[in-house]
Amino acid sequence: MTDEIGGRVTGTPEMAKAVEWAVAAFRAEGVEVHTEKYTLPVTWSEGDTRLELLGPVNFSVRLKAEGWSPTTPAGGIEANLVDVGYGSDDDFARAGSGIKGTILLVHSDIGSTWADLFNEYLRPPEIIRQALKGGASAILWMGAREKLLLYRHTNSLTGAIDKIPQAIVAREDAMRMARMVTAYSGKVRVRLTMPNRIGGPIEQENVVGEIRGYEKPDEVVILGAHLDSWELGTGALDNGCNAAMVIEAARAIKATGLLPRRTIRFVLFSGEEQGTIGSYEYVRAHRAELDKIRAMITFDAGSGRVTGYSLGGRRDIEAGVREVLRPLESWGANNHTYDASFGTDNFDFLLEGVPTLVANQEEANYLPNYHAASDTLDKVDIRELKLHTALAALTAWGIADRTEPLGKRLSRAELDLLVKETGLDQQLKALGYWEAWQSGTRGRKQ
Repeated sequence: MTDEIGGRVTGTPEMAKAVEWAVAAFRAEGVEVHTEKYTLPVTWSEGDTRLELLGPVNFSVRLKAEGWSPTTPAGGIEANLVDVGYGSDDDFARAGSGIKGTILLVHSDIGSTWADLFNEYLRPPEIIRQALKGGASAILWMGAREKLLLYRHTNSLTGAIDKIPQAIVAREDAMRMARMVTAYSGKVRVRLTMPNRIGGPIEQENVVGEIRGYEKPDEVVILGAHLDSWELGTGALDNGCNAAMVIEAARAIKATGLLPRRTIRFVLFSGEEQGTIGSYEYVRAHRAELDKIRAMITFDAGSGRVTGYSLGGRRDIEAGVREVLRPLESWGANNHTYDASFGTDNFDFLLEGVPTLVANQEEANYLPNYHAASDTLDKVDIRELKLHTALAALTAWGIADRTEPLGKRLSRAELDLLVKETGLDQQLKALGYWEAWQSGTRGRKQ
């Protein structure tokens, strides 16, 4: 999948090949499999992104368009470059009306922790709002990695094209540009050309394997990962290794010849990198059966050692999870946390009140290679991945086969309390999801 198909952006031919690969892999192991379609609002791919420095100093700048960024007009955008620091309220206040019609440079720190990574998504929405309010023409984000490493995120989390052209500039080049702006205040002029290719709606697919339960087949435990990736590298850590792990877990369970009490469903989602669109659409399509989805387990952090699961604010399910994982107690993977957050395919299940388990993994080499040209197969720790297969399979089997359900589906009132207690409400507000949550268009209505 990684070396031959390569990067798998949802809506591209490579994504279609990855779906075929996954279906064939499930079938080869005798696991029942099908695909479920949904509509991706638009397709996107990068054109020949360029930034020309027009003086007083010239050098070659390395950069990549943000995913789902709009195109620039024919001939690009020619404007003064304005450094707005980290894009805080004070930074914009200092810049004042001087940002109108300009291209903004926004600073970053080097990312080295999970908190840093979450901040890469939590910061931009407010900065974009301020840029649009002030009439800026485009935003250049300083890369958070060293050694000229380029990567791609998206700041549009709904699958729609973003509101302002944006690109990530190699860190060292961005710092050099910042020094130029300081040395030649008001005189640094640039031309940004970003002819991204944008297409209309297109059908996409989630891949769903299944081992039906012998006693309560209508009750379901989901083990999932996302199949799609960005394309600068080959999406090995994010999230090819875990997509393969889900298939391998299905193979291992199937090979025992045993059936669990409840159904185990193995779901490989597409559209995760565009704002968990595939899992959102899956939840919408299966809303009538959410009362009987007993848990959703997902892995999405490379191959770093698993220390336990994030339980999405659900202390009531901890005892059951600990019981399920007791056979692997010596692995140190039974240390769970109660945080609830956006960021991967458990998100809409959590908002619907379904118990969710997200693997907490050590950073290992995930963050330096995240979404980057360096995310390739050689970065995957195969031994650790094999251990994760056993852990994931045991988790899914144990929850599916226990006599009592792991936990109930929470009501809307209970979710409102959970969202507040975990601080998820602040994340929803920062990311622009709050109105949808409040109106009931996203998450459980009652």
